Amino acid sequence: MEKLVERAVAETLRDGGGEAICLYVAACTERMAPLFMGLRANAPGRESDLDFYAETVRELWHADRPLADAAERVRLLEQFPELQPNEEGITDVVDTYAFFAVLTLRYALPGHGSGSADDAVSCGHAALTAMGMLDQNEAGAGLLAEEQRLQSFSLSGDAAGLWDASVTAGRERFRAVLGRLPRHACF
Repeated sequence: MEKLVERAVAETLRDGGGEAICLYVAACTERMAPLFMGLRANAPGRESDLDFYAETVRELWHADRPLADAAERVRLLEQFPELQPNEEGITDVVDTYAFFAVLTLRYALPGHGSGSADDAVSCGHAALTAMGMLDQNEAGAGLLAEEQRLQSFSLSGDAAGLWDASVTAGRERFRAVLGRLPRHACF
């Protein structure tokens, strides 16, 4: 399957290594975090998953030090319902975007933990795929193009500006997904 991550971004990740990869995956997960946190906020029994997700995203922003427990965090994340096989597949809006948020974090962890450019590219690909799907369902949304722009910006080294832009983009995504839900939907 062709990766959606722009060639220049993928090459910079492969050439830049460590800190560039860490900032890139932190930013990708920050932009996707509201989709998991917001869509699963009222799900019974998910409190510890929400805490784990939020703490992990926060830890990813420490680009100067790899996560020593990245493999353990991946193991815990892989137990989330979003990553469990399901005969029926994912069919509703809430589950779809929560899945992509978890998948983005799933690839971010080894990318950050070991500096793997391939995992970083997979992390970015998951975020781009989700935004492409959302664009298909929201006329004129432009979320895919914005994600591509922010992925390039992630390699600028401006961590403070990147965090601000990522938080803002995450909120916009969450609002776009909420706009896709029926007015009476209660998740």
